[in-house]
Amino acid sequence: MESSSRLNAALRKAKSPNSNTDGRYDHTAGAVAPRASSGVVKRTVVERKEVDVRDREQWFAGQVAIVVGASGGIGAAICEELAERGAGLRMIGRDSERLARIAADVQDAAASVETAVVDLRDRLGLTDAIDGWADASVLVNAAGMNSPGPFTDIPEADYDSMMEANVSGVFWASRAFVRARRTTASSGCIINITSQMGHVGAHHRVAYCASKHAVEGMTKAMAVELAAEGWRVNAVAPTFVETELTAQYLAAPEQREYVMSSIPQGHMATTRDVANAVAFLASNLANSTTGTSLLVDGGWTAK
Repeated sequence: MESSSRLNAALRKAKSPNSNTDGRYDHTAGAVAPRASSGVVKRTVVERKEVDVRDREQWFAGQVAIVVGASGGIGAAICEELAERGAGLRMIGRDSERLARIAADVQDAAASVETAVVDLRDRLGLTDAIDGWADASVLVNAAGMNSPGPFTDIPEADYDSMMEANVSGVFWASRAFVRARRTTASSGCIINITSQMGHVGAHHRVAYCASKHAVEGMTKAMAVELAAEGWRVNAVAPTFVETELTAQYLAAPEQREYVMSSIPQGHMATTRDVANAVAFLASNLANSTTGTSLLVDGGWTAK
């Protein structure tokens, strides 16, 4: 029988089948292919490449990401982050001038850049743009709008616009993306930018909370429905971020004080904080993560 000392030495020398000598981690080692449920056509799962977290410029090498809402503050930061990590970009936004500037800013870092000027409320234009980018394996739904105020006073047009942009836009963009990927017999990854307001309630935020709770539910349902085909669907739910969308609200001293006092960390999130969360969920470091919401809220919802 092998002695205790010899056994301990052997154990110390043994390596996990998932580890490498250079510090990287192979998330595919020992992986079991998902079983197709009855009636589901199995698709080719996006190739799981080994990720070296130290080499950030290669995280998305050879991959293409569609960012809807790329002309907004958070969308622009996501484009920059993914470009810096080696992705090709397909950018959709409604502000043509801003979209062109952001595209020019990321041109050198991104593997490739294409843009489409589309308003999320233009369902046909949105789906047409995505249909032409079946080579993309990542979709980020980052567009959104808010019209705060008492729910008894909100104009019907404001409510409809918010639901079209925050809920319907996510639904139709995701639907088009999945259909496009199926033409190549491939799966992919969808990340929806929601909000901490998709997890809690808030004063003068009834319509906005309703829209973000809806997308949180949509994220979970899509994750369950598409999992057998190799898809991953997640959400990133940030707290207040200083962008054009929040500037008017935060300009009032009492509103800024309310926000700051509600965040245990004592500061708002940055657009880069949100972009980093997206990069993680889009990467192969999150291969077993689907149907979840990553809160980037400084502890707001933990209270």
